[in-house]
Amino acid sequence: MSFKLLFMGTPVFSVPILQSLNSTKNKILAVYTQPPKKKSRGQKIEKSPVHLESLKLKIPVRYPENLNNDQEISFIKNAGAQIVIVSAYGQIIPKKILDIPNIIFLNIHASLLPKWRGAAPIQRSIIEMDKETGVSIMKIVPKLDAGPYMLQEKVIIQENDNYQTVSKQLSILGAKLINKSLDLISNDEHKFTKQDESKKSYAKKVEKKESEIKWNIPAKNLIAKINGLNPHPGVWFRHKNTRLKIIEAIEINKMGAEGEVLDDVLTIACSHNSIKIILIQKEGKKVLNTKDFLAGYPIKKGDKLS
Repeated sequence: MSFKLLFMGTPVFSVPILQSLNSTKNKILAVYTQPPKKKSRGQKIEKSPVHLESLKLKIPVRYPENLNNDQEISFIKNAGAQIVIVSAYGQIIPKKILDIPNIIFLNIHASLLPKWRGAAPIQRSIIEMDKETGVSIMKIVPKLDAGPYMLQEKVIIQENDNYQTVSKQLSILGAKLINKSLDLISNDEHKFTKQDESKKSYAKKVEKKESEIKWNIPAKNLIAKINGLNPHPGVWFRHKNTRLKIIEAIEINKMGAEGEVLDDVLTIACSHNSIKIILIQKEGKKVLNTKDFLAGYPIKKGDKLS
């Protein structure tokens, strides 16, 4: 049995999932995504990655500012969809829509629920140095990410993983699991497992203020933060009024005053141990390895970073 679907998604994470669904016998009637936004530099209007991919696939695209209006509720009610699939859409689905009869609403969530409900599960998992994460296929209910799940699968977070690498892995896994879920529904073999509310945790949205480095934390925690927020929004520090973003760093067993540059290869002291910067980026410039960066922008041993 094939299904008529609506797909809701916005970032790069959701693109492989959309592509995978489109390659099956199921029919995607329309795609919902966040509205085009002005890019900060040059004020150019940019469509979301899902929007651009939908145009390539010749799937109709809808991008309302808000789903909670009569026009969108009417469209979803009358589109003929049997299943709505949500993947990092960026809006809460209103109860009025969830209450439309004869439609199953499924969410592809990038964590092992009930851990890390909310907006930034991949980032929080890496920042908190979790050993594993995964994907949950869950039924959407009015309470945030609290619905029962149909499928879950784990992945191991490696020491050198960052947001980009984990996100790509979970996106591919999400594509596999949602197709498996549709097969289970088609064969009437699906069942949902209630989440254990006593084990819930929340992955709050990443705020810009989190990007600025504080050197008064252990080196391992700072590296976890660098990895969790790479590539966007990234983490940065100031040196003589210049903003410098750390792209990659490793922990070094070396102590000093917090924020002190300990040598001529950018080893910087934290509250415990130090980080050695491997890749760095000056604001508005390209990413460089430390040797090439220091050739054009000297940071000297003994400097104190803020």
